[in-house]
Amino acid sequence: MLIRGAELRSGRTLDVRIAGDSVAAVADRLTVEPGETVLEANGAALLPGLHDHHLHLFALAGALESLHCGPPAVLNEIQLAQRLRERAATDASTRDEWIRGIGYHESVAGDIDRAWLDRVVPGRPARIQHRSGRLWIINSRGLALLGPGDEAPATGRLYDADPWLRARLGSRPPALQRASELLASYGVTGVTDAGARNSTGEYRYFADATACGALLQRVVVMGDASLDGVIDSGLARRGQTKIYLRESALPTTGELCATIERSHAAGRAVAVHCVTETEIVFAVAAIGMAGRVAGDRIEHASIAPPAVLALLAEHDLAVVTQPNFVRERGDAYLAEVPARDHPWLYRARGFLDAGIALAGGTDAPLGDPNPWLAMHCAVERHTAGGRALGEAEALSPEEALALFGGDPLAPGRAVASMGHGSIHSGSPADLCLLDRPWSAARRNLAAVEVVATLRGGHLIWQRA
Repeated sequence: MLIRGAELRSGRTLDVRIAGDSVAAVADRLTVEPGETVLEANGAALLPGLHDHHLHLFALAGALESLHCGPPAVLNEIQLAQRLRERAATDASTRDEWIRGIGYHESVAGDIDRAWLDRVVPGRPARIQHRSGRLWIINSRGLALLGPGDEAPATGRLYDADPWLRARLGSRPPALQRASELLASYGVTGVTDAGARNSTGEYRYFADATACGALLQRVVVMGDASLDGVIDSGLARRGQTKIYLRESALPTTGELCATIERSHAAGRAVAVHCVTETEIVFAVAAIGMAGRVAGDRIEHASIAPPAVLALLAEHDLAVVTQPNFVRERGDAYLAEVPARDHPWLYRARGFLDAGIALAGGTDAPLGDPNPWLAMHCAVERHTAGGRALGEAEALSPEEALALFGGDPLAPGRAVASMGHGSIHSGSPADLCLLDRPWSAARRNLAAVEVVATLRGGHLIWQRA
C-alpha cells in the first residue's frame, strides 16, 4: 500500500509505503508500483495507531447492546423510567428477554432497588449496573428467573456478584466484532484488557478472536495468577497481574506483598486498582516492600495530593489515568468529593511535573470508548456541565495524544518524551490517518475523525 501526501510528525507532507507489517519507505514522492493500493491522505496527519491502556472488552461488547442509564445520557428519574419503559415496549420478543442497563449513578434517581424497578418494568426481567461496575440492581421478575441464592437480597441490590450472575445466566462471552470495529474507527490498533478476573479461558478467547479476525486490535490481557504460565500467542500478549483494592476491605500488608512477589517471580509486573488516597498509599508501600519491577503501575490514581505524587515518584511507578472522567463524572465529583480534594482529581500535569510516567485509558464501557474525547478532556478539563475541574492539570494536545501511545507493558514513557512515535522506514505499520492536518486537529481533538486505520500493514477500518 502507498499512502500518498500524508503529514508526518515533522510537519512535512510525504509519501509512505507499507510492505508486510512495517513501513518500507518514506519519501517526498514515491512511484506507484504495479497493483499497489493507493490511499490519498491529501495532507492529513498520519499517526502511529492508538493504544487504549485500560478498558474491558467483554463489558464494552455487552454495553453496545445495553441501555445507558446514567449521565450524560440520562440525568433524572423521569428520563430513566421513560427509557426503561420504551425498551420494554419495543424489545419484547419474549417475556423472559432481559432488559440490561449500564452506567447508572445515584444522582439520577437515588438508590433505586427491586421495588423501584418493579414499578417501572414489572413484566420483564431487568438488571441495571452501577457505573462503578460493582453493583447490579435486579427486579423481581429477574430474580425469579435467576433462582434462589444468598447473593440475592430482598432489595435486589447485588454487590460484586458477577460470577454468581454469569453462572445462573449461563452466558457465553459476547461477540467482539462490533466493539472492535468501533475502536478501529477511532484509530485504535491496540488495547489492554484490564479485567481482574481474566484467566486462561479469557486469554484464549481473546487470542482466538485475534486469529480469526473478530478482534482487530493487538491485545494485552491482564488478569489473575493463572496467566503466569501463558505464552504470548500472535496478536495477544500476557499482561500485568491485576490487583483490585477496595479501601473498605483491604488485604493485609503481608497478603498484598505476597501477591506482588509471586507475580514478579513469574515475570509479570502488577497493575493495582487504586481510587482513594488510602488505596494508593497502601499499594505503593506494598510495592516498595516487595520490590518494584519495570511495568508496575497504578490504575486510576483518582485522588492524588502532593504527598501521593512524591510517593509515586520515589518508587518510579507509572500511572494509567482516565481523563474522560473529568467530563463524564466531573459534575458528580464536584458535588460529592470534598472541596479540598478537587485539585487532585484525575491529575495529569502534576504527574508529569513530578516525573511520573503517565498513560491513558478510557475504562470503556465505564467511560466513553472514544480516545479523542479523552484527549480533548485532558486539554480542556471541563465537565459535561461546563465547569472547570483542575485546570492546572491540563496537558498540551501533543501530550494528550501521547497518553494513548507507547509500549503497553511499560506505559507512560511516550508522554515523558513528548512524542507519540515517529513513522520511518522499518517502523511498525500500525497507523491511523486523520481527516485533517495536525495543526487543525490540535485545536479541537474532540472533532477529529479517522479516515483509515492499519494494523500490521492491514487495513482494518476505512471511512466510507
